[in-house]
Amino acid sequence: MPWLVGIDEAGYGPNLGPLVMTAVACQVPAARLAADWWHILQNAVRSQQRSDARMVIADSKQVYNPQRGLANLECSVLALLEAGPTTFADLLKTLSPDARQADEIWYRGTTRLPVACPVEVVARAASDFHSACERNELRWVTIRSVLIGAEEFNFLVDETGTKSAVLGHALIRLLKHFANDQTTSEALTFFVDKHGGRNYYAALLQEAISDGVIMVREESSKRSTYQLVGGQREWTIHFQPRADADHFCVALASMVSKYVREIWMNEFNGFWRRHIPRLKATAGYPVDARRFFAEIEPLCEKLGITKNRIWRKR
Repeated sequence: MPWLVGIDEAGYGPNLGPLVMTAVACQVPAARLAADWWHILQNAVRSQQRSDARMVIADSKQVYNPQRGLANLECSVLALLEAGPTTFADLLKTLSPDARQADEIWYRGTTRLPVACPVEVVARAASDFHSACERNELRWVTIRSVLIGAEEFNFLVDETGTKSAVLGHALIRLLKHFANDQTTSEALTFFVDKHGGRNYYAALLQEAISDGVIMVREESSKRSTYQLVGGQREWTIHFQPRADADHFCVALASMVSKYVREIWMNEFNGFWRRHIPRLKATAGYPVDARRFFAEIEPLCEKLGITKNRIWRKR
């Protein structure tokens, strides 16, 4: 059966915390490739914030904000993972085995999961979701994240002179994971949320995929589409704005990325607040990030932590 893959990120705008980009891949009958998955899985999922027990699948910005809380986002992500990880370290091992979180001075990995949603609610959502997927022959085969912390982020910006190169770097790492998978010959169809206003991706894709030639099928503000010619597997890659609103797997990728970043920021804030108990936590976005960094800067100097390891330049 062919694969449908959604890719999206969280954390491109902040000055503190990581950029997280995630690929969610599902093996699906060809007849269901163009189906409305919210409809066919409607007994287990909902697309909007309604007061029923189904798990929410939508753009992470619709599912989570600080006022709404983490519970709905957490329930859906852990249900997708079949409630497997019980700590932040487990979550990173599952999603990003090569993540360099050990380089972060604040990292412990001991945050217990779930944080906000009762275990029994996650378990029920996982059972309902995966039962509905099984009935519709949807098999989740890959959920993988790339995490880029401040130091690596700054290195990539310095090396290329542009912030957008960080998105390209993360995407290449995810695509290489699929390119190196020699266990199957099924066709791959990717839907990727557009990188800002960028319309041209052929060179970037070719860097990630050495097996065959990337051919341009469309490049416009509405959609950029590419096909791999001459490779062992058939690849079609679509970039479009707001892809998480139209494509189920992209919405899931958005949610996984956001959840990983939020748990990361919980541990990040916890480290600094152990040293400065009255320190107000931050989400890392520009205005509040400056306030937060000004408060921790004396401690950074005391601990020998350079600004480059904490503060993203752009």
